[in-house]
Amino acid sequence: MAVAIHLSSLRTWRPGPAATLLGGLALALIAGLLALGPARLWAQIEGDRGIVPVASTSDIQINDVEVNTTGSNAQEARSKGWQEAARLAWKKAGGPSMDDGSIQSMVSAVVIQREQIGPRRYIATLGVVFDRARAGQYLGGTNGGRAHSAPLLVIPVLYSGGVAQVFEVKGPWQKAWAEFRAGNSPIDYVRPVGAGGDSLLVTAGQPGRRSRAWWRNVLSQYGARDVIVPEARLERQWPGGPVRGTFTARYGPDNTFLGSFTLTANDEAGLPKMLSEAVVRLDQLYGQALEEGQLKPDTSLNMQAQMDPGLAALIAAGQAPQQAAPSAAPTAEASATPTPTAAPVETRTFTVQFASPDAGAVDAALGAVRSAPGVKGASTTSLAMGGTSVMRVTYEGDIDTLAAALRGRGWRVTVGANALSIKR
Repeated sequence: MAVAIHLSSLRTWRPGPAATLLGGLALALIAGLLALGPARLWAQIEGDRGIVPVASTSDIQINDVEVNTTGSNAQEARSKGWQEAARLAWKKAGGPSMDDGSIQSMVSAVVIQREQIGPRRYIATLGVVFDRARAGQYLGGTNGGRAHSAPLLVIPVLYSGGVAQVFEVKGPWQKAWAEFRAGNSPIDYVRPVGAGGDSLLVTAGQPGRRSRAWWRNVLSQYGARDVIVPEARLERQWPGGPVRGTFTARYGPDNTFLGSFTLTANDEAGLPKMLSEAVVRLDQLYGQALEEGQLKPDTSLNMQAQMDPGLAALIAAGQAPQQAAPSAAPTAEASATPTPTAAPVETRTFTVQFASPDAGAVDAALGAVRSAPGVKGASTTSLAMGGTSVMRVTYEGDIDTLAAALRGRGWRVTVGANALSIKR
């Protein structure tokens, strides 16, 4: 059937209110995209906004070790500087007199705080991390068998001047959490660096989400089992005057309230000290909640798909009559050999030490470890560009199985006490 359209009818057509509104919105969207351009979108993740957290393992870390060494070239001078730093850090920690080889065998990482490298000279301020399993017998200071939490993602939300922020800029609250030495804490903190996509994935609005699917995607990026949200609200009485801070400990995808307290700094110069004290007190609140059984991982955040309980009950009810009915035809054998059921594999967390001469080496090591079979998550806990970095790996199995999986990917693996060292 042919349809005839007269041009005169088109000339007399006028858009209605709905069409006019939709057309206006479309034009506004196109104009906005042309005005912003891709540069604005890229500006949301570019820039120097990340703060690398200190090592969060239970190892013994000695910071602010100053060295000044020389050598025939820059590499030799740096190597001598790191050896001297280990020796000075061991003495600073109160360890007994030992040879350099024994001390070096207990070093798990070197944290570069500041360094200057010349053609034949190396001046630096370093942090030395000793493996607690090896050095603890000489230095003491164990955790006394305290229970530890599952890996918990930290989202430090700061409210200041009516604005909420997390990683959009280098804020003082993020800095306080990054500098917190959590080695002796019962909480296994997973602290994002805040650079790159962290500022888009973890925002101040994230704690208000209730979607478990969204939370599972976020937690899987960082190898965490649940989330904690330490909030800080800063109120300045007048410019240059006292700063009043209200700090709240929250937990879980439902933003559950755990506790709150208030601190005051005399002026802006005292703000960093107040925030550092607040982090310590919040850590105590979370530790107390762990002892009281309030920090159990939310079962709805399990990475594996879960069946609705009502649906499971209906399926079980439908299978019950079939199981009760007699078999239509007897089988030749009286009973079949039972199929052995595989025992559940325990998920554990290990520390992996790797060389990180540049950012590409860090990405390559993380990618290789994450692709190993059985690995549920891997994230860096201590970055030392040009030195040795540390990552936390969540793995289904024991440490020997993980070592074998990494060897299959071309790594040279050294197995230690709940830790691995990998090299190419």
